[in-house]
Amino acid sequence: MSATPHDRATPHDRTTPAPGRLSAATLHAVPAESRPAVDPGALRPRIVHLGIGAFHRAHQAVYTEQAEVAAGGGWGIAGVTQRSRAVVDALRPQDGLYSLTERRPDGPLTRVVGTVTEVLHAADDGARLTELLASPDVTVVTLTVTEKGYRRDPATGGLDLTDPLVSGDLAQSDPVRDTLAGAPAAPATVVGQLAYGLRARLRSGGAPLSVVSCDNMAGNGAVVRRLVRDFLSATRWHERERLLEWTATAVAFPSTVVDRIVPATTEGDLRTAARALTLRDEGAVTAEPFTQWVLEDAFAADRPRWEAGGARFVTDVAPYQLTKLRLLNGSHSLIAYLGMAAGCETVADVMATGWGEDTVRAYCAEAAASLPPADGLDIPGYVDSLVRRFANPAMHHRIRQIAADGSLKIPERWLAPLRELRATGHDTPLLAAALAAWARATRDTPAEDPAAEQLRRAWDRPAPDALRTLLLLLGAEDLAEDTALVTAVHRELNSPTVPPL
Repeated sequence: MSATPHDRATPHDRTTPAPGRLSAATLHAVPAESRPAVDPGALRPRIVHLGIGAFHRAHQAVYTEQAEVAAGGGWGIAGVTQRSRAVVDALRPQDGLYSLTERRPDGPLTRVVGTVTEVLHAADDGARLTELLASPDVTVVTLTVTEKGYRRDPATGGLDLTDPLVSGDLAQSDPVRDTLAGAPAAPATVVGQLAYGLRARLRSGGAPLSVVSCDNMAGNGAVVRRLVRDFLSATRWHERERLLEWTATAVAFPSTVVDRIVPATTEGDLRTAARALTLRDEGAVTAEPFTQWVLEDAFAADRPRWEAGGARFVTDVAPYQLTKLRLLNGSHSLIAYLGMAAGCETVADVMATGWGEDTVRAYCAEAAASLPPADGLDIPGYVDSLVRRFANPAMHHRIRQIAADGSLKIPERWLAPLRELRATGHDTPLLAAALAAWARATRDTPAEDPAAEQLRRAWDRPAPDALRTLLLLLGAEDLAEDTALVTAVHRELNSPTVPPL
Protein backbone atom coordinates (compact mmCIF):
# COMPACT_ATOMS: atom_id res chain seq x y z
CA MET A 1 0.00 0.00 0.00
CA SER A 2 1.36 3.37 -0.96
CA ALA A 3 2.46 5.69 1.82
CA THR A 4 2.57 8.66 -0.55
CA PRO A 5 1.16 11.70 1.29
CA HIS A 6 -2.53 11.67 0.55
CA ASP A 7 -2.89 15.33 -0.20
CA ARG A 8 -0.10 15.74 -2.75
CA ALA A 9 -0.29 14.56 -6.32
CA THR A 10 2.82 13.31 -8.12
CA PRO A 11 3.47 14.25 -11.75
CA HIS A 12 2.39 10.70 -12.65
CA ASP A 13 -0.98 11.29 -10.94
CA ARG A 14 -1.61 14.31 -13.11
CA THR A 15 -0.95 12.54 -16.40
CA THR A 16 -2.60 9.18 -15.75
CA PRO A 17 -6.06 8.86 -17.31
CA ALA A 18 -8.90 8.94 -14.79
CA PRO A 19 -9.88 5.42 -13.68
CA GLY A 20 -13.37 4.00 -13.98
CA ARG A 21 -15.86 4.66 -11.20
CA LEU A 22 -16.61 2.46 -8.20
CA SER A 23 -19.94 0.61 -8.41
CA ALA A 24 -21.38 -2.86 -7.97
CA ALA A 25 -20.47 -3.62 -11.57
CA THR A 26 -16.82 -2.60 -11.13
CA LEU A 27 -16.25 -3.91 -7.60
CA HIS A 28 -14.40 -6.93 -8.97
CA ALA A 29 -11.62 -4.58 -10.13
CA VAL A 30 -10.89 -3.46 -6.56
CA PRO A 31 -7.94 -5.31 -4.98
CA ALA A 32 -9.24 -8.11 -2.75
CA GLU A 33 -7.88 -6.57 0.46
CA SER A 34 -9.87 -3.38 -0.20
CA ARG A 35 -13.25 -4.95 -1.01
CA PRO A 36 -16.19 -4.85 1.43
CA ALA A 37 -16.18 -7.32 4.30
CA VAL A 38 -19.77 -8.30 3.37
CA ASP A 39 -21.64 -9.01 0.16
CA PRO A 40 -23.59 -5.78 -0.51
CA GLY A 41 -26.12 -7.71 -2.58
CA ALA A 42 -27.11 -9.81 0.44
CA LEU A 43 -28.29 -6.78 2.43
CA ARG A 44 -31.67 -5.05 2.53
CA PRO A 45 -32.68 -1.76 4.17
CA ARG A 46 -33.24 -2.57 7.85
CA ILE A 47 -31.81 0.71 9.17
CA VAL A 48 -32.83 4.21 8.07
CA HIS A 49 -30.16 6.79 8.68
CA LEU A 50 -31.09 10.48 8.64
CA GLY A 51 -28.10 12.65 7.74
CA ILE A 52 -25.84 10.44 5.65
CA GLY A 53 -22.74 12.61 5.77
CA ALA A 54 -19.10 11.67 6.11
CA PHE A 55 -19.32 10.93 9.83
CA HIS A 56 -22.01 8.29 9.50
CA ARG A 57 -20.16 6.61 6.65
CA ALA A 58 -16.96 6.49 8.72
CA HIS A 59 -18.64 5.41 11.95
CA GLN A 60 -22.06 3.72 12.29
CA ALA A 61 -21.96 2.22 8.78
CA VAL A 62 -18.61 0.59 9.58
CA TYR A 63 -19.86 -0.83 12.89
CA THR A 64 -22.90 -2.18 11.02
CA GLU A 65 -20.68 -3.92 8.52
CA GLN A 66 -18.65 -5.53 11.30
CA ALA A 67 -21.88 -6.61 13.00
CA GLU A 68 -23.07 -8.18 9.77
CA VAL A 69 -19.81 -10.10 9.41
CA ALA A 70 -20.14 -11.46 12.95
CA ALA A 71 -23.85 -12.22 13.20
CA GLY A 72 -25.61 -11.65 9.86
CA GLY A 73 -29.16 -10.36 9.66
CA GLY A 74 -29.06 -8.57 6.31
CA TRP A 75 -28.48 -5.18 7.96
CA GLY A 76 -28.41 -2.70 5.09
CA ILE A 77 -28.76 1.06 5.53
CA ALA A 78 -31.04 3.43 3.64
CA GLY A 79 -29.22 6.73 3.98
CA VAL A 80 -31.11 10.03 3.76
CA THR A 81 -29.54 13.40 3.03
CA GLN A 82 -31.46 16.40 4.28
CA ARG A 83 -30.53 19.29 2.00
CA SER A 84 -27.60 18.90 -0.34
CA ARG A 85 -27.97 16.45 -3.20
CA ALA A 86 -24.20 15.99 -3.38
CA VAL A 87 -24.28 12.74 -1.38
CA VAL A 88 -27.00 11.34 -3.63
CA ASP A 89 -25.01 12.35 -6.71
CA ALA A 90 -21.89 10.73 -5.26
CA LEU A 91 -23.31 7.47 -3.92
CA ARG A 92 -26.34 6.58 -6.04
CA PRO A 93 -24.29 5.97 -9.25
CA GLN A 94 -21.97 3.85 -7.08
CA ASP A 95 -24.83 1.67 -5.75
CA GLY A 96 -24.15 3.04 -2.27
CA LEU A 97 -20.53 1.86 -2.28
CA TYR A 98 -17.78 4.15 -1.01
CA SER A 99 -14.37 3.85 0.57
CA LEU A 100 -13.05 4.72 3.99
CA THR A 101 -9.39 5.67 4.32
CA GLU A 102 -7.88 5.58 7.79
CA ARG A 103 -5.19 8.24 8.07
CA ARG A 104 -2.56 6.29 9.96
CA PRO A 105 0.86 7.67 10.93
CA ASP A 106 2.50 4.87 8.92
CA GLY A 107 0.40 5.49 5.81
CA PRO A 108 -3.23 5.39 4.64
CA LEU A 109 -5.36 2.23 4.74
CA THR A 110 -8.31 2.20 2.30
CA ARG A 111 -11.19 -0.22 1.87
CA VAL A 112 -14.73 -0.19 0.50
CA VAL A 113 -17.72 -0.21 2.87
CA GLY A 114 -20.76 -2.07 1.58
CA THR A 115 -23.63 -1.51 4.03
CA VAL A 116 -25.45 1.40 2.31
CA THR A 117 -28.16 -0.16 0.17
CA GLU A 118 -29.86 3.01 -1.07
CA VAL A 119 -29.47 6.77 -0.85
CA LEU A 120 -32.42 9.16 -0.64
CA HIS A 121 -33.03 12.89 -0.62
CA ALA A 122 -35.51 13.85 2.09
CA ALA A 123 -37.55 16.16 -0.15
CA ASP A 124 -37.23 14.36 -3.46
CA ASP A 125 -37.80 10.90 -2.00
CA GLY A 126 -40.18 11.72 0.84
CA ALA A 127 -42.68 9.01 -0.06
CA ARG A 128 -39.97 6.34 -0.05
CA LEU A 129 -38.66 7.61 3.29
CA THR A 130 -42.12 7.37 4.86
CA GLU A 131 -42.56 3.90 3.35
CA LEU A 132 -39.31 2.74 4.94
CA LEU A 133 -40.13 4.26 8.32
CA ALA A 134 -43.45 2.40 8.27
CA SER A 135 -41.90 -0.94 7.26
CA PRO A 136 -41.65 -3.57 10.03
CA ASP A 137 -38.42 -4.75 8.39
CA VAL A 138 -36.85 -1.45 9.48
CA THR A 139 -36.27 -1.68 13.23
CA VAL A 140 -33.64 1.04 13.77
CA VAL A 141 -33.45 4.70 12.78
CA THR A 142 -30.12 6.42 13.39
CA LEU A 143 -29.40 10.15 13.10
CA THR A 144 -26.38 12.39 12.56
CA VAL A 145 -27.84 15.79 11.71
CA THR A 146 -25.70 18.01 14.03
CA GLU A 147 -27.16 20.14 16.80
CA LYS A 148 -28.81 22.67 14.50
CA GLY A 149 -30.70 19.98 12.60
CA TYR A 150 -32.97 19.35 15.59
CA ARG A 151 -34.31 22.94 15.66
CA ARG A 152 -34.48 23.25 19.42
CA ASP A 153 -35.62 26.30 21.33
CA PRO A 154 -32.44 27.44 23.15
CA ALA A 155 -34.50 28.77 26.05
CA THR A 156 -36.50 25.62 26.76
CA GLY A 157 -34.57 22.82 25.07
CA GLY A 158 -37.80 21.71 23.41
CA LEU A 159 -38.86 21.99 19.78
CA ASP A 160 -38.84 25.53 18.39
CA LEU A 161 -42.44 25.74 17.19
CA THR A 162 -41.75 29.21 15.75
CA ASP A 163 -39.11 27.88 13.37
CA PRO A 164 -40.49 28.39 9.84
CA LEU A 165 -39.66 24.86 8.72
CA VAL A 166 -41.14 23.32 11.86
CA SER A 167 -44.32 25.37 11.54
CA GLY A 168 -44.50 24.45 7.87
CA ASP A 169 -44.30 20.75 8.70
CA LEU A 170 -46.97 21.17 11.37
CA ALA A 171 -49.25 22.99 8.94
CA GLN A 172 -49.30 19.83 6.83
CA SER A 173 -50.93 18.01 9.75
CA ASP A 174 -54.18 19.98 9.38
CA PRO A 175 -56.81 17.37 8.40
CA VAL A 176 -58.77 19.97 6.40
CA ARG A 177 -55.66 20.88 4.47
CA ASP A 178 -54.97 17.17 3.90
CA THR A 179 -58.43 16.79 2.40
CA LEU A 180 -58.18 19.84 0.18
CA ALA A 181 -54.56 19.53 -0.92
CA GLY A 182 -54.15 15.77 -1.16
CA ALA A 183 -50.88 14.20 -0.09
CA PRO A 184 -48.79 16.57 2.06
CA ALA A 185 -45.38 17.77 0.98
CA ALA A 186 -42.39 15.88 2.34
CA PRO A 187 -41.48 17.14 5.84
CA ALA A 188 -38.59 19.60 5.75
CA THR A 189 -37.27 18.86 9.26
CA VAL A 190 -35.79 15.73 10.76
CA VAL A 191 -38.26 15.78 13.65
CA GLY A 192 -41.12 16.18 11.17
CA GLN A 193 -39.83 13.24 9.13
CA LEU A 194 -39.72 11.09 12.27
CA ALA A 195 -43.21 12.15 13.34
CA TYR A 196 -44.80 11.51 9.94
CA GLY A 197 -42.93 8.22 9.72
CA LEU A 198 -44.15 7.13 13.16
CA ARG A 199 -47.71 8.00 12.18
CA ALA A 200 -47.39 5.84 9.06
CA ARG A 201 -45.81 3.06 11.14
CA LEU A 202 -48.68 3.04 13.63
CA ARG A 203 -51.19 2.94 10.78
CA SER A 204 -49.39 -0.03 9.19
CA GLY A 205 -49.40 -2.15 12.34
CA GLY A 206 -47.27 -0.39 14.93
CA ALA A 207 -44.09 -2.51 14.92
CA PRO A 208 -41.62 -1.40 17.62
CA LEU A 209 -38.77 0.88 16.59
CA SER A 210 -35.57 2.29 18.08
CA VAL A 211 -34.56 5.88 17.23
CA VAL A 212 -30.85 6.37 17.90
CA SER A 213 -29.34 9.87 17.87
CA CYS A 214 -25.59 9.85 17.26
CA ASP A 215 -25.11 13.61 17.61
CA ASN A 216 -23.01 15.37 20.22
CA MET A 217 -25.75 16.39 22.63
CA ALA A 218 -25.97 15.47 26.29
CA GLY A 219 -28.77 12.96 26.74
CA ASN A 220 -29.32 12.88 23.00
CA GLY A 221 -31.90 10.08 23.27
CA ALA A 222 -34.03 12.00 25.76
CA VAL A 223 -33.65 15.16 23.65
CA VAL A 224 -34.99 13.47 20.51
CA ARG A 225 -37.81 11.81 22.46
CA ARG A 226 -38.91 15.21 23.74
CA LEU A 227 -38.68 16.87 20.33
CA VAL A 228 -40.75 14.14 18.69
CA ARG A 229 -43.38 14.34 21.42
CA ASP A 230 -43.43 18.13 21.14
CA PHE A 231 -44.10 17.81 17.42
CA LEU A 232 -46.76 15.13 17.82
CA SER A 233 -48.50 17.17 20.54
CA ALA A 234 -48.62 20.21 18.25
CA THR A 235 -50.20 18.36 15.31
CA ARG A 236 -53.90 18.32 14.48
CA TRP A 237 -53.98 14.63 13.60
CA HIS A 238 -57.10 12.77 14.70
CA GLU A 239 -54.95 9.94 16.11
CA ARG A 240 -52.60 12.30 17.98
CA GLU A 241 -53.29 10.95 21.48
CA ARG A 242 -53.09 7.32 20.36
CA LEU A 243 -49.84 8.11 18.55
CA LEU A 244 -48.37 9.69 21.69
CA GLU A 245 -49.35 6.67 23.78
CA TRP A 246 -47.94 4.21 21.25
CA THR A 247 -44.69 6.17 20.93
CA ALA A 248 -44.27 6.09 24.72
CA THR A 249 -44.45 2.29 24.82
CA ALA A 250 -43.24 0.99 21.43
CA VAL A 251 -40.53 3.45 20.39
CA ALA A 252 -37.19 3.57 22.21
CA PHE A 253 -34.80 6.51 22.17
CA PRO A 254 -31.49 5.18 23.55
CA SER A 255 -28.76 7.70 24.23
CA THR A 256 -25.32 7.26 22.68
CA VAL A 257 -21.79 8.59 22.64
CA VAL A 258 -19.93 8.57 19.33
CA ASP A 259 -16.32 9.47 18.72
CA ARG A 260 -14.19 9.51 15.62
CA ILE A 261 -12.48 12.44 13.97
CA VAL A 262 -13.69 12.62 10.37
CA PRO A 263 -12.18 15.53 8.44
CA ALA A 264 -13.76 16.95 5.31
CA THR A 265 -12.68 14.98 2.24
CA THR A 266 -10.09 16.72 0.07
CA GLU A 267 -8.99 16.24 -3.52
CA GLY A 268 -5.92 14.54 -2.09
CA ASP A 269 -8.15 12.06 -0.28
CA LEU A 270 -9.95 11.26 -3.53
CA ARG A 271 -6.58 10.57 -5.18
CA THR A 272 -5.54 8.33 -2.29
CA ALA A 273 -8.75 6.33 -2.62
CA ALA A 274 -8.37 6.04 -6.40
CA ARG A 275 -4.82 4.71 -6.05
CA ALA A 276 -5.89 2.07 -3.54
CA LEU A 277 -9.05 0.99 -5.37
CA THR A 278 -7.87 1.43 -8.99
CA LEU A 279 -11.26 3.11 -9.41
CA ARG A 280 -12.59 6.62 -8.90
CA ASP A 281 -14.69 7.03 -5.75
CA GLU A 282 -16.76 10.22 -5.53
CA GLY A 283 -18.06 9.26 -2.08
CA ALA A 284 -14.73 8.61 -0.38
CA VAL A 285 -14.38 9.53 3.29
CA THR A 286 -11.42 9.57 5.65
CA ALA A 287 -11.03 9.21 9.40
CA GLU A 288 -8.54 8.73 12.18
CA PRO A 289 -7.83 5.13 13.28
CA PHE A 290 -9.54 5.66 16.66
CA THR A 291 -13.28 5.03 16.96
CA GLN A 292 -15.72 4.71 19.86
CA TRP A 293 -19.44 4.02 20.21
CA VAL A 294 -21.19 3.74 23.57
CA LEU A 295 -24.92 2.98 23.54
CA GLU A 296 -27.59 2.81 26.20
CA ASP A 297 -28.84 -0.77 26.26
CA ALA A 298 -32.50 0.22 25.84
CA PHE A 299 -33.69 -0.89 22.40
CA ALA A 300 -37.29 -1.67 21.49
CA ALA A 301 -36.66 -4.08 18.62
CA ASP A 302 -34.03 -6.14 16.85
CA ARG A 303 -30.71 -4.44 16.17
CA PRO A 304 -27.32 -5.27 14.63
CA ARG A 305 -24.72 -6.90 16.91
CA TRP A 306 -22.68 -3.70 16.96
CA GLU A 307 -20.70 -4.93 19.96
CA ALA A 308 -18.93 -7.31 17.56
CA GLY A 309 -17.25 -4.24 16.09
CA GLY A 310 -16.25 -2.86 19.48
CA ALA A 311 -19.36 -0.86 20.44
CA ARG A 312 -20.11 -0.84 24.15
CA PHE A 313 -23.62 -1.23 25.59
CA VAL A 314 -24.14 0.24 29.06
CA THR A 315 -27.01 1.11 31.38
CA ASP A 316 -25.99 4.79 31.60
CA VAL A 317 -24.01 6.63 28.93
CA ALA A 318 -23.93 9.94 30.84
CA PRO A 319 -20.37 9.61 32.26
CA TYR A 320 -19.01 8.71 28.84
CA GLN A 321 -21.01 11.48 27.21
CA LEU A 322 -19.82 14.15 29.63
CA THR A 323 -16.22 13.00 29.30
CA LYS A 324 -16.39 13.22 25.53
CA LEU A 325 -18.28 16.51 25.39
CA ARG A 326 -16.28 18.31 28.02
CA LEU A 327 -12.79 16.94 27.40
CA LEU A 328 -12.52 15.97 23.75
CA ASN A 329 -15.06 18.34 22.19
CA GLY A 330 -14.32 21.10 24.68
CA SER A 331 -10.57 21.04 24.10
CA HIS A 332 -11.14 20.68 20.36
CA SER A 333 -13.17 23.89 20.29
CA LEU A 334 -10.63 25.72 22.44
CA ILE A 335 -7.62 24.89 20.29
CA ALA A 336 -9.65 25.64 17.14
CA TYR A 337 -10.37 29.23 18.22
CA LEU A 338 -6.84 29.73 19.56
CA GLY A 339 -5.40 28.15 16.43
CA MET A 340 -7.31 30.48 14.10
CA ALA A 341 -5.94 33.48 15.99
CA ALA A 342 -2.43 32.02 15.75
CA GLY A 343 -2.68 31.42 12.00
CA CYS A 344 -2.88 27.61 12.21
CA GLU A 345 -4.94 25.62 9.71
CA THR A 346 -5.25 22.18 11.28
CA VAL A 347 -5.41 20.55 14.71
CA ALA A 348 -2.02 18.96 14.09
CA ASP A 349 -0.60 22.43 13.37
CA VAL A 350 -1.80 23.56 16.81
CA MET A 351 -0.30 20.52 18.52
CA ALA A 352 3.02 21.20 16.80
CA THR A 353 3.27 24.60 18.51
CA GLY A 354 5.00 25.07 21.83
CA TRP A 355 1.68 25.56 23.61
CA GLY A 356 -0.80 23.16 21.98
CA GLU A 357 -0.28 20.06 24.12
CA ASP A 358 0.05 22.06 27.35
CA THR A 359 -3.20 23.86 26.57
CA VAL A 360 -5.10 20.61 25.96
CA ARG A 361 -3.79 19.08 29.18
CA ALA A 362 -4.44 22.18 31.28
CA TYR A 363 -7.96 22.58 29.90
CA CYS A 364 -8.77 18.90 30.49
CA ALA A 365 -7.43 19.05 34.05
CA GLU A 366 -9.78 21.94 34.80
CA ALA A 367 -12.84 20.53 33.03
CA ALA A 368 -12.33 17.02 34.45
CA ALA A 369 -13.12 18.35 37.92
CA SER A 370 -16.74 18.70 36.74
CA LEU A 371 -17.08 15.02 35.76
CA PRO A 372 -18.93 12.50 37.95
CA PRO A 373 -17.03 9.41 39.10
CA ALA A 374 -17.60 6.40 36.86
CA ASP A 375 -16.29 2.85 36.85
CA GLY A 376 -14.17 1.95 33.86
CA LEU A 377 -13.25 5.51 32.90
CA ASP A 378 -9.52 6.27 33.05
CA ILE A 379 -9.40 10.06 32.75
CA PRO A 380 -5.57 10.45 32.63
CA GLY A 381 -5.41 7.73 29.99
CA TYR A 382 -8.24 9.39 28.07
CA VAL A 383 -6.38 12.71 28.03
CA ASP A 384 -3.20 10.96 26.84
CA SER A 385 -5.20 9.43 23.99
CA LEU A 386 -6.55 12.88 23.03
CA VAL A 387 -3.04 14.28 22.77
CA ARG A 388 -1.96 11.39 20.53
CA ARG A 389 -5.03 11.69 18.34
CA PHE A 390 -4.79 15.45 17.95
CA ALA A 391 -1.09 15.22 17.08
CA ASN A 392 -1.49 12.49 14.43
CA PRO A 393 0.55 13.91 11.51
CA ALA A 394 -1.60 12.07 8.98
CA MET A 395 -4.73 13.94 10.05
CA HIS A 396 -5.56 17.21 8.34
CA HIS A 397 -8.57 18.23 10.42
CA ARG A 398 -9.18 21.87 9.61
CA ILE A 399 -9.87 23.99 12.65
CA ARG A 400 -12.42 26.19 10.87
CA GLN A 401 -14.57 23.06 10.50
CA ILE A 402 -14.38 22.55 14.27
CA ALA A 403 -15.01 26.24 14.97
CA ALA A 404 -18.22 26.32 12.90
CA ASP A 405 -21.58 26.57 14.71
CA GLY A 406 -19.92 27.62 17.95
CA SER A 407 -23.09 29.17 19.36
CA LEU A 408 -24.68 25.70 19.28
CA LYS A 409 -21.68 23.73 20.54
CA ILE A 410 -20.34 25.89 23.34
CA PRO A 411 -23.29 25.68 25.78
CA GLU A 412 -22.77 21.96 26.35
CA ARG A 413 -19.01 21.86 25.88
CA TRP A 414 -18.04 24.82 28.09
CA LEU A 415 -20.96 26.48 29.85
CA ALA A 416 -22.27 23.41 31.68
CA PRO A 417 -18.92 22.59 33.34
CA LEU A 418 -18.30 26.30 33.92
CA ARG A 419 -21.53 26.63 35.91
CA GLU A 420 -20.88 23.49 37.93
CA LEU A 421 -17.30 24.39 38.79
CA ARG A 422 -18.09 27.97 39.75
CA ALA A 423 -21.00 26.78 41.88
CA THR A 424 -18.61 24.62 43.91
CA GLY A 425 -15.96 27.32 44.29
CA HIS A 426 -13.48 26.08 41.68
CA ASP A 427 -11.32 28.52 39.73
CA THR A 428 -12.00 28.41 36.00
CA PRO A 429 -9.16 30.27 34.24
CA LEU A 430 -9.02 27.93 31.23
CA LEU A 431 -12.78 28.02 30.66
CA ALA A 432 -12.70 31.81 30.91
CA ALA A 433 -9.84 31.83 28.42
CA ALA A 434 -11.85 29.52 26.15
CA LEU A 435 -14.81 31.93 26.16
CA ALA A 436 -12.43 34.77 25.40
CA ALA A 437 -10.95 32.84 22.46
CA TRP A 438 -14.43 32.21 21.04
CA ALA A 439 -15.51 35.81 21.62
CA ARG A 440 -12.36 37.09 19.93
CA ALA A 441 -13.07 34.81 16.96
CA THR A 442 -16.63 36.14 16.59
CA ARG A 443 -15.11 39.61 16.39
CA ASP A 444 -11.94 39.05 14.36
CA THR A 445 -12.17 35.77 12.40
CA PRO A 446 -15.85 34.67 12.45
CA ALA A 447 -16.59 31.08 11.48
CA GLU A 448 -19.83 29.80 9.95
CA ASP A 449 -22.62 30.00 12.52
CA PRO A 450 -26.44 30.14 12.36
CA ALA A 451 -26.30 33.17 14.70
CA ALA A 452 -23.47 34.86 12.78
CA GLU A 453 -25.25 38.18 12.24
CA GLN A 454 -26.35 38.45 15.88
CA LEU A 455 -22.83 37.61 17.03
CA ARG A 456 -21.40 40.30 14.78
CA ARG A 457 -23.86 42.91 16.02
CA ALA A 458 -22.89 42.20 19.60
CA TRP A 459 -19.60 43.98 18.90
CA ASP A 460 -21.40 47.24 18.20
CA ARG A 461 -21.19 47.65 21.99
CA PRO A 462 -18.14 48.16 24.24
CA ALA A 463 -16.32 44.93 25.07
CA PRO A 464 -17.86 44.13 28.50
CA ASP A 465 -21.37 44.71 27.15
CA ALA A 466 -20.51 42.75 24.00
CA LEU A 467 -19.41 39.79 26.13
CA ARG A 468 -22.65 39.88 28.10
CA THR A 469 -24.62 39.99 24.85
CA LEU A 470 -22.69 37.02 23.50
CA LEU A 471 -23.47 35.04 26.65
CA LEU A 472 -27.15 35.95 26.33
CA LEU A 473 -27.09 34.68 22.74
CA LEU A 474 -25.78 31.39 24.15
CA GLY A 475 -28.79 31.23 26.47
CA ALA A 476 -26.60 31.93 29.52
CA GLU A 477 -28.33 34.81 31.28
CA ASP A 478 -26.92 33.64 34.62
CA LEU A 479 -23.35 33.80 33.35
CA ALA A 480 -23.95 37.16 31.68
CA GLU A 481 -24.84 38.49 35.15
CA ASP A 482 -21.71 36.94 36.71
CA THR A 483 -19.56 40.07 36.92
CA ALA A 484 -16.46 38.19 38.06
CA LEU A 485 -16.67 35.85 35.07
CA VAL A 486 -17.28 38.65 32.57
CA THR A 487 -14.32 40.52 34.03
CA ALA A 488 -12.10 37.42 33.71
CA VAL A 489 -13.17 36.85 30.11
CA HIS A 490 -12.62 40.54 29.31
CA ARG A 491 -9.13 40.34 30.78
CA GLU A 492 -8.30 37.30 28.62
CA LEU A 493 -9.84 38.96 25.57
CA ASN A 494 -7.03 41.49 25.56
CA SER A 495 -4.27 39.04 26.49
CA PRO A 496 -2.07 37.03 24.10
CA THR A 497 -3.99 34.32 22.29
CA VAL A 498 -2.39 31.49 24.28
CA PRO A 499 -4.24 30.98 27.60
CA PRO A 500 -2.38 31.13 30.93
CA LEU A 501 -1.05 27.73 31.97
